Amino acid sequence: MSIKPIFDTIKEIKQDIENLSCEELAQEMGSDNKPLLVDIREMQERVDSGAIPDSVHAPRGMLEFWADPSSPYHRKYFKGDKRIILYCAGGARSALAVKAMRDMGFSDVAHLDPGFVGWAKEKRPVEETASKSRWIRKILK
Repeated sequence: MSIKPIFDTIKEIKQDIENLSCEELAQEMGSDNKPLLVDIREMQERVDSGAIPDSVHAPRGMLEFWADPSSPYHRKYFKGDKRIILYCAGGARSALAVKAMRDMGFSDVAHLDPGFVGWAKEKRPVEETASKSRWIRKILK
C-alpha cells in the first residue's frame, strides 16, 4: 500500500476552499462586519512568533471540539452563522482545518493561504503575545 503525500491532499483541498491573500484578510479585518479570525497554530508558535491582531487561539487539535456547540469544550465565539477565517504558519494545517469545519456544517469558512509566515513577511501587523502568556519558553543556560 502506498501512502498519498500529504501535500498532494492539501493541494486538492485548496482547489475547493476559499484561499485568502494577506491583502484580502486585511480588508476583511478592516470591515464593519469583522470575521472571527482563528489562529490554529500550537500555543508555543503563537508565543514565540506573535499573532495577527484580533485573532483568537484554537489549537488545531482542539478546533472541532471547540467549534461544536454540543461539545463540552465548545467556545462561544464559534457561531455557525459567523464568517470564520483560519490561519496557521504556512497555510497547510489551516486548509485541512477549513475542510474539517465545512464537513461539520460551517459554511462561511476560509483560510489565510500564505499563513502567518506570509503575513509577517509582508510586514503586516503582528501582536506580541509572549508577555501576556503564561506559556513562555524557558531558555536553559
